[in-house]
Amino acid sequence: MSQRRVVVVVYSGAQALDISGPIEVFDTVNRQLAGVGTGYRIEFVSADAPLVRTSSGMVIEAEPLDTGDGPIDTLLVPGGWSLKEALGNRELVSWIGKAADRSRRVASVCGGAFLLAEAGLLRGRRATTHWAFCEEMARRYPDVTVDPEPIFVWDGRFVTSAGVATGIDMALALVEADHGAAAALETARFLVLFFKRNGGQSQFSSILEAQLADRPPVRAAQEWILQHLEQPLPVPEIAERANMSLRNFARVFRREVGVPPGQYIEQMRISQARKLLETTDLPVGQIARCCGFPAPETFFRSFGRAFEVTPNEYRRRFQAISPSGLIVLPDLAERSST
Repeated sequence: MSQRRVVVVVYSGAQALDISGPIEVFDTVNRQLAGVGTGYRIEFVSADAPLVRTSSGMVIEAEPLDTGDGPIDTLLVPGGWSLKEALGNRELVSWIGKAADRSRRVASVCGGAFLLAEAGLLRGRRATTHWAFCEEMARRYPDVTVDPEPIFVWDGRFVTSAGVATGIDMALALVEADHGAAAALETARFLVLFFKRNGGQSQFSSILEAQLADRPPVRAAQEWILQHLEQPLPVPEIAERANMSLRNFARVFRREVGVPPGQYIEQMRISQARKLLETTDLPVGQIARCCGFPAPETFFRSFGRAFEVTPNEYRRRFQAISPSGLIVLPDLAERSST
């Protein structure tokens, strides 16, 4: 089978990571698959060819739009700080609409979803974009169901991803669809990603939500929670440790951290459990106890809400070590070395 043709639409002021993130995923797959299977042929096209300057100053060499004629496997459309100007470029929008008709699938990163919607491609579909622009997209394109929560949305042959770095997650999902979970996971590991996230995961990860508070008593409470996750941690006792009334503690904690104390505790427990699932072979029940869940059933419910998979399924997908402590590579690596 020949390589899958990926055509990336670039324009002046596009965001570099919207482009480079996904194509680095595809290029890494090419190197993993060298000699054992088909990969991706990446092309850049632009109405601003031949040299296109991104918003950060990185320059991409691109071909004119008409060189993107013919069948396309994946059409990739990025966002950028110059999105307003790109939306007003009728040549660009029209070309995207026509190119989509001859593409097996169409993907966007961040504000690129606006360009797909402007071309009429998302009418009647569910889509996402950067959380900061979801309301604007819903207002501008009322015939599109804009979901602000997921990091990417797959609706038919259209895949839209949220802000910037989520284009990497989306590209890994495309790789998984093309080459299987082992190839996607190996690619994620090679790129030293924290872990491969599924599309249903919220744009707001526990790491982003769990910022340290400015006020010393609340920050000290956060640190104490992290050091005692295996304990019951009733919020009134934590408030007492902070020398604050329960009501005031809950109010200040939510204002400074972004979530109520009880939700923060659950997030930190889930985060710790995820790390143990990835890096140890401890039984799931023991992990639940180590992280302060009163019963395995409670752990399963909380973990399912956070990741939409069971702890055992998560471990099967993302565990990074063997019982001996050595990195376990999927069989794809073994094939590529033969």
